Amino acid sequence: MSETVLFDYWRSSASYRVRIALNMLAIPYRSVAVDLLAKEHKQATHLARNPQGLVPALSIDGQMLTQSLAIIEYLAETRPQAGFLPADIFGRQRVRALSYAIAMEIHPVCNLGVVSHIMEQSDDPDAARIAWMGKFIRDGLEAFERMLDRPETGEFCHGDSPTMADLCLVPQVYNGRRWKVDLSACPRTTAIAEKCERLPAFAAAHPDQARKSTAL
Repeated sequence: MSETVLFDYWRSSASYRVRIALNMLAIPYRSVAVDLLAKEHKQATHLARNPQGLVPALSIDGQMLTQSLAIIEYLAETRPQAGFLPADIFGRQRVRALSYAIAMEIHPVCNLGVVSHIMEQSDDPDAARIAWMGKFIRDGLEAFERMLDRPETGEFCHGDSPTMADLCLVPQVYNGRRWKVDLSACPRTTAIAEKCERLPAFAAAHPDQARKSTAL
């Protein structure tokens, strides 16, 4: 069987999601750093893995996979014991909706390329970045909080075991804390994130741990 290799960046939210998924499945993998600040993701070597020039890229089962949610769904389909998606069709729709609310609404406007562009337009780049992050992370997670106000929410975002939605939530809450976003209006969201963070698979995927273990 070929080696599983994750090409990632320690602080990338999308990479963080995939690290959690691999840990939950106890899939051994080797991490290879792609330094976004050094623009390694735009170099030919990485573009051959992912033509978009993004992280993560995952070499697994003899294939090179990209896009974090597509990777997680691939793992869900090939390793159904993962439980990343519920067995019922409504449950799958709800978990996808929760996941997309973060991965397709909050994350894209807060990624490195967008925020760098915003900073370039400002006379006070640091203040512009903090204000931008604060607005979009806060607004997005407050909407997520409202989405959790359903009987299907349990100990985790959907039911009583982690799903793809929780894999998306934890990195976003990490980013919220990093940028000192006021999340006081999101008590259920933050409580679920904290519950996840105490699980070994989530703790081992934390950016601080990833930074220590990634091969350079």
